[in-house]
Amino acid sequence: MENYSLYDNYTLEDLIKAKTKLNSSSKPERLDYLNKLIAIKQRAKRSSQIETPTAHASTKTETNKQTVESSNTYVDAPKHQPVKAKSPVIFHGKTGEYYSIWIVNILLSIVTLGIYSAWAKVRTQRYFHANTEVDGHRFSYLADPIQILKGRIIALVLFVGFYLASSMSAVIGILLAVTYIFAVPWLLCKSLKFNMQMIGYRNIRFNFHGKYMHALLVFMVYPILSVFTLYLALPLVLKTIDKFICDHISYGDKKFQSNLNAATYYKASFGAVLIGVVMFVAAIIFSGIEMATLANMQQQPTTALFPIILMATYLAVFIISGAFYTKVVRNHLYNNTQIEGIASFNSNVSLPSLIWLNLSNLIVLICTLGLALPWVKIRSTNFFCQVTEVGVLPGINAVIADNSTGVNAIGDEISEVFDFDIALG
Repeated sequence: MENYSLYDNYTLEDLIKAKTKLNSSSKPERLDYLNKLIAIKQRAKRSSQIETPTAHASTKTETNKQTVESSNTYVDAPKHQPVKAKSPVIFHGKTGEYYSIWIVNILLSIVTLGIYSAWAKVRTQRYFHANTEVDGHRFSYLADPIQILKGRIIALVLFVGFYLASSMSAVIGILLAVTYIFAVPWLLCKSLKFNMQMIGYRNIRFNFHGKYMHALLVFMVYPILSVFTLYLALPLVLKTIDKFICDHISYGDKKFQSNLNAATYYKASFGAVLIGVVMFVAAIIFSGIEMATLANMQQQPTTALFPIILMATYLAVFIISGAFYTKVVRNHLYNNTQIEGIASFNSNVSLPSLIWLNLSNLIVLICTLGLALPWVKIRSTNFFCQVTEVGVLPGINAVIADNSTGVNAIGDEISEVFDFDIALG
């Protein structure tokens, strides 16, 4: 283990300079040590700034008191610190910059038979986080590629073992399937914890504190029980999942708090289903009319007509219904979530804009055979940043770093290999 005590005598400015030089290196332990020292010196600096004006405050007490008493406008002093005007999240990423990263990542991953994919993931995440700005500060992604590579190797070994064992015997396959069901909540919690702890903002990391038994209920038991309600309880399950994730995320020592409404999730879910049903019924009626017209004209209707219309309808439903659900739930989730005394959030996604984003992205991807993927990712990220606002409170300066350790990438990579993921909204 390296000795970092030489940093103890550094000034705050020297520590920040030293941390800046380590941003692109793979030394998370040293970076953590520097972050802790920076946080300590920043708190000490703020304390000294608060103590200095205290002596002058007493001399102004009488004057201020008289001013307040003689004024009819201000009766009581504000009990809470004022929130800064909400500012939009700014994304600085450019398609040309990300395209060069993307193409190099693909080529090197192919040449190295997938080994470089761990470095590719870190490069991509660092680019998107480093180009996302809130209140004048940018995010950082702190994962170590070696850490991710080890997780992927373990995940791949488990996946191959799972496949081989299940193909040998039906009984073993059933036992492994049951084991898999009970392992999913643990893997999701580990994945969320890893992903959160690898994100930093203002020298403070995020974290996730969800527990296994609670996750088992939320991710497995409740969805299974919703089957017996003919999925009428599914919107309530989706609301519970979002609340579980959100309320267990923390920024330093401060937890996120959400106040979600089940009625909004029912509106989003049933609205999306209703849109889909109406569109499919309209497509079937249109197909019937078209075929009847061709028959009356004594023309043989093509057998490919109905499948084409059905496929086009399916894509339209996927885009429009998905956009409706995302718009309603995302706006509700952000507008009803806060870090008390630290920050509040706002989302104002509009349905036409989101539909156009998804539709145009799909068309461009199909026309370019996937080569426009970097443009799509940059465009989508920029869109969601523009419709998101964050109001920052002065209390953010007092957040203390969470010193929990022991995070690893195994759960995250197993989640990817077994093809399941979870996300808010």
